[in-house]
Amino acid sequence: MAMNKYGDLTRQEYHVLQGAMINSQFVKRGKNASPRKLRQNAERLGVVAVDYRAMGYVTEVKDQGYCGSCWAFSTTGAIEAQMFKQSGQLVSLSEQNLVDCSRAYGTFGCSGAWMANAYDYVVHNGLQASATYPYTSVDTQPCFYDSSLSVAHVREYRFIPKGDEQALADAVATIGPITIAIDADHSSFLFYSSGIYEEPSCNPSNLSHAVLLVGFGSEGGQDYWIIKNSWGSGWGEGGYMRLVRDGSNACGIASYALFPVL
Repeated sequence: MAMNKYGDLTRQEYHVLQGAMINSQFVKRGKNASPRKLRQNAERLGVVAVDYRAMGYVTEVKDQGYCGSCWAFSTTGAIEAQMFKQSGQLVSLSEQNLVDCSRAYGTFGCSGAWMANAYDYVVHNGLQASATYPYTSVDTQPCFYDSSLSVAHVREYRFIPKGDEQALADAVATIGPITIAIDADHSSFLFYSSGIYEEPSCNPSNLSHAVLLVGFGSEGGQDYWIIKNSWGSGWGEGGYMRLVRDGSNACGIASYALFPVL
């Protein structure tokens, strides 16, 4: 752990930053991917470690500012990766477009959201690039979405069966970066600086923060997940975290995971 720019936040302010998920008892889910198909595909590829940052799938580390819009960054990151996989072009997508325009689909701007609701918006509308719809970190402006400038189009999305870490690893190995939610409601997470993160008091049911899962590997016999956060490059390992991967659904990494189908 190390001091960072969030060190002066009160507990309440930290909750705002996480964009604590809204009404977890009313969490929206969708169709599940088939764990059997994911397993078969992964076994065929034989992937033991993967890091999509090194393969060009992942945009630069972004910064949500003091706005609980992590859900928007988690959503755009997975779509950016699938667009790259399809076209070879890496385009940074607009989180502000989601913050401003997707409330009718059940999102709450800087006050958090479930990512399936954000995906619903993209499925029905498309999404602009950051270049044409820049990020402002506020949710008080109107929606400026222009469909003629839309660059992202998603057909549907699929969930990983709840709590199935094997299916999650298989999905990462065969599909690409995955939209996930985790329990980040700990000072150890806030001040994480480096190493493989393991928080004994993490609760797989207390999902408070959305991030992007961009790979997995192992070091010194310890398996880990690679997570991209949206708190700028000054947090963690250049904006990333390695989270323990031990089959216990650490911090709820497999509790709410989904990916777009273009």
